[in-house]
Amino acid sequence: MAGALRRIIHLDMDAFYASVEQRDDASLRGKPLAVGGSPQSRGVVAAASYEARRFGVRSAMPMARAVRLCPELLIVRPDFARYRAASQRVMAILRECTPLVEPLSLDEAYLDVTENLWGVPLARDVAVQLKKNILNETGLTASAGVAPNKFLAKIASGWHKPDGLTVIPPGRVEAFLQQLPVEALWGVGPVTAKKLRALGIQKLVDVRGFDETALRKTVGGLAAQLKRLAWGEDPREVKPDRPWKSISAETTYPEDLQRLAEMRAEVERLARRVAASLEKKNLYARAVTLKLRYSDFTTVTRSHTTGTPTRAAAEFAARAVALLERTEAARRSVRLLGVGAHGLAGGDAAYPEQLLLE
Repeated sequence: MAGALRRIIHLDMDAFYASVEQRDDASLRGKPLAVGGSPQSRGVVAAASYEARRFGVRSAMPMARAVRLCPELLIVRPDFARYRAASQRVMAILRECTPLVEPLSLDEAYLDVTENLWGVPLARDVAVQLKKNILNETGLTASAGVAPNKFLAKIASGWHKPDGLTVIPPGRVEAFLQQLPVEALWGVGPVTAKKLRALGIQKLVDVRGFDETALRKTVGGLAAQLKRLAWGEDPREVKPDRPWKSISAETTYPEDLQRLAEMRAEVERLARRVAASLEKKNLYARAVTLKLRYSDFTTVTRSHTTGTPTRAAAEFAARAVALLERTEAARRSVRLLGVGAHGLAGGDAAYPEQLLLE
């Protein structure tokens, strides 16, 4: 199996935003809690405590629905400064063990501990110590997955939450893969999973024997990757420095936007924010994208790519507004607008994969 000699840990903080809030406010501990916006102003759940999850409350859910599911739900506004501070401390703890730390977001990261600064030979022992250090120094719990590669470690970290630890040694990889549903494959969401199940692919391992040409008709270019993952193969290395792949800004409005002129102004404002962020990070973008959600929750995206990267605010805004004209916004009300920059080039590489401007 590719990468069998590597020792990879995927560490995932438990209900991170909500856990920080409960740590800092004793009155919130042990109670169903959601971090996010107001249910009266179309707020969404950014994070839910495990007490709230028992009622079916999940992140990205409209807060109004969360309150219906859990009438006793406590709601707090997000405090990203505190979350970033907690994240920085967690990442510093991880780097005390190895410089090969690849953050994926504020609350999760990959580590390659094949060789580590502690000189500990067993990755399981490293994970146990990391979890202890995080708890002792931040008061927060984390779940960890230990495996020979990123794909398996990521699945393992979510196997026993919260405060879990799951180890998949090379000799047990096949047994682990045999029990996984097809949804465990990267790139397979609910819609794709439904299509695959219609083909008779119920479990992850069912992909192995399926004709790749037929598979490609359903999943396109993902077919070869899914075949490899179905055998537990993932050769990707842990890369501590990851370049930006996209920068975006979006807004959900308390009341639907009705006038096209108002929408144009909002798109221009968002585009200029993204352009300013590009300039701050010394980056350029080839592609501008527009995300638009109508009042019936239908979401559309439009994109425009050029051969020459730019970060000129006026050009960026003009291209984003032009994309708005390619939608039905003139005839429909809009609840969300977003502008993104993709195909980034130039600047420093030591950044996370994606930034969503708050």
